[in-house]
Amino acid sequence: MTAGGAVRDDRRGLGIVVLGLLLGAAALWGSGTAPWFTVDVPTATRGTVAASATGAQLQPSVTAVAALLVAAVAALIALSGIARRLLGVLVVLGAGAAVALTVRLVAVPPTPAELASARAGLNTGGAPEGIGAVEATPWPWLAVAGGVIALIAAVLLVIREPRLPKLGSRYAAPGAKAPETDPDRAAWERLDAGGDPTVGPRESDN
Repeated sequence: MTAGGAVRDDRRGLGIVVLGLLLGAAALWGSGTAPWFTVDVPTATRGTVAASATGAQLQPSVTAVAALLVAAVAALIALSGIARRLLGVLVVLGAGAAVALTVRLVAVPPTPAELASARAGLNTGGAPEGIGAVEATPWPWLAVAGGVIALIAAVLLVIREPRLPKLGSRYAAPGAKAPETDPDRAAWERLDAGGDPTVGPRESDN
């Protein structure tokens, strides 16, 4: 039990938190590696080409938060109590920032010239007026969805932490049967105490 008397038996809640963080990380990473905006750009040597920029190129925080979420899942094994809650707050801040920055970028897309410059080695031939209109793809919304999922999981972690079990530790429900003693281990313990390991506990008491 915790100091407040709560039993750390909410394994389903812990599973939801872990699953939410992993899904959020996968969505953010997948979105970050996909093209977010495309534009037709006239070049000096290849004519008009379709240039695109990925989420990681335009908003590096997306993949950075994805890495944070994976690290947070690993940290759940070692942390508990206030440390776990601080971890949840950190994830809330990171996921919230990723969502806010992505929505802002979708609301105010990069200019054609900015998007063209995001593609390394692309020569526009000094004619930015010939660049077409910027077109958005659906991939930024995957980042928004992943950030929201991670945000919900982190809030659940902060709120439910006193009931979430510590990974790697054993928790017995009230009234559960105590584990049986290993006979070999009990014999060695009696030998260390100066008793006869061939005699059972009840016989040695007589």
